[in-house]
Amino acid sequence: MTTLCFDFGNTRLKYAVFVNRDFAGEGVLQNDSVEEIERVVEKYQPQRSILSSVIDHNVGIEEVLADSTAFHKLSYDSKLPVTSPVGKPHTIGADRLAMVVAAVDLFPRQHNLVIGLGTCITYNFVNKYSEFIGGSISPGMEMRFKSLQYYTAKLPLVEADWNFPLLGYDTKTNIQSGVIAGMAKEIDGIIDLYKEKFVNFNVHLTGGDIGVFGALLKNKIFADPSLIYKGLYAISEYNHEPKT
Repeated sequence: MTTLCFDFGNTRLKYAVFVNRDFAGEGVLQNDSVEEIERVVEKYQPQRSILSSVIDHNVGIEEVLADSTAFHKLSYDSKLPVTSPVGKPHTIGADRLAMVVAAVDLFPRQHNLVIGLGTCITYNFVNKYSEFIGGSISPGMEMRFKSLQYYTAKLPLVEADWNFPLLGYDTKTNIQSGVIAGMAKEIDGIIDLYKEKFVNFNVHLTGGDIGVFGALLKNKIFADPSLIYKGLYAISEYNHEPKT
């Protein structure tokens, strides 16, 4: 059984391929055109597909996926192995739902804090009863770099350099130190706040920069760049279980 898991974020349109439960690879789409989706479907010949999207994507691709696969679009109306006892559960981003489902699938009946490093940093807590009880959102790394340039008259737009010095010696390295070290300390600080409230929980870190930030954190974490895909696969399976 081959499953295509599409993750449409604010920055990139990505997909992963699963053969049964095994992660078999991933790719990046050039755009959300029907032709691009047809190309990927033709290449992998999937039996199932699932889409998580936080953007206004081309709705025509949903028809392509529905015609060629057993398709599921992730939303709050999806059948999930977690509940969301929050004030407005329909406002929870599809990407956040996928991440917490992955944590529950990998570590059932345990508290899990899932931290996603993307356009924004999202902190997502699901308890041992599989209840997604909330979290927080803060600006991601690229957003922080861009805001310093946008809201000031003279600061430049700086890109990340993982060999940044703690004590910046010019404008560029001062910004790199402030943004990257600041994010690492923020993440550690949020984890420490959760430790004051919960006795024991797993911490999952996912996103493109986890290798770097994982090394900067003092707290023990599980670093998994494929976590959102694993959650999408689990949701696809959950929504295609035989009806009894």
